[in-house]
Amino acid sequence: MLSDRRRTVLAALVQEYVRSAQPVASRHLVDRYDLRVSPATVRNELSMLEESGYVYQPHISAGRVPTETGYRAFVDEMMQSGDSSGLTADEVDAIHGQFVVLEHEVAEAMRETSVLLSRLTSYVAVVIAPALRRARIRRINLVWIADARAVVVVVTDSGRVADRSVELAEPVAAEQLAEVERVLNAVLEGKVGDDVRAAMAGVGSCVPFRVAAQLIDEVLDCLLEADTDRVVTGGVPALLAQPEFADPRLVGPLLQLLEDGLATLQTLTGLMGAGDVAVRIGSENPTGLDRLSVVTAHYDAGGADGVVGVIGPTRMNYPRAVSAVRAVADGLSEALG
Repeated sequence: MLSDRRRTVLAALVQEYVRSAQPVASRHLVDRYDLRVSPATVRNELSMLEESGYVYQPHISAGRVPTETGYRAFVDEMMQSGDSSGLTADEVDAIHGQFVVLEHEVAEAMRETSVLLSRLTSYVAVVIAPALRRARIRRINLVWIADARAVVVVVTDSGRVADRSVELAEPVAAEQLAEVERVLNAVLEGKVGDDVRAAMAGVGSCVPFRVAAQLIDEVLDCLLEADTDRVVTGGVPALLAQPEFADPRLVGPLLQLLEDGLATLQTLTGLMGAGDVAVRIGSENPTGLDRLSVVTAHYDAGGADGVVGVIGPTRMNYPRAVSAVRAVADGLSEALG
């Protein structure tokens, strides 16, 4: 348990190191952060923090740098106190104003969000759409192309659309396909994607039955296929401008992860907790992110959860990152929910 003064010194050190990316000296903390104690007292507190593993000294004549433990103590204190006001009131208003003018379409909102979040933080922004297979089906459209070809279009209550071209099991006329569409909508409207296959018994009287059964399978496959491609990222150039990323050992695993949308999806959804905003620092993350920090939050798109977050160095501006992710998640929920 840190004393109040030690927490104050640690917070000042973290903030200054985030700002400068350079080891911080005790006198600089006294001068810049009005600590109201002497440099000798601050040096003593930093020595105690170093003994406890919260900071370290890269060189004998250098100032101190926070460790992962130091960042974690800083973030926990920030989250417990509710003091994560890293954005100004005007910035928060501007974020919500931007979402007000967005159409209620997930793909557009995801793209706009990744650009906005990266601009606010200078980190990589990641936006994950809700899983279609867990969204409720609003409508199914079957577009007749030829006797044995059609396009299946699935619209969910989260605003997402999935479609695919299908070779039909048997030739059907346009009128027959329209009847299949009517029956599928009657059976599947409001159903969760995961329940599609179980609803197959409801089309037993549909003519032609083989085509209807095939199209139910196609609806499910369409949702599953779309779920592997629901990650939007942005801001890699801004992140690479951070001094830490001159080290290829740090940037290589991140770029590999971001190139694989499915891996990014599995990694970030696995990091989410049940709370408001989750912050994972360094080794708290899986391989590939274990020298970075990740801030994530859920957003609600018509009853289905998506994820929004940022990935940056452990030398992250945590108050601003947490505030930005929270404000953007709230904005997405308002626009899509």
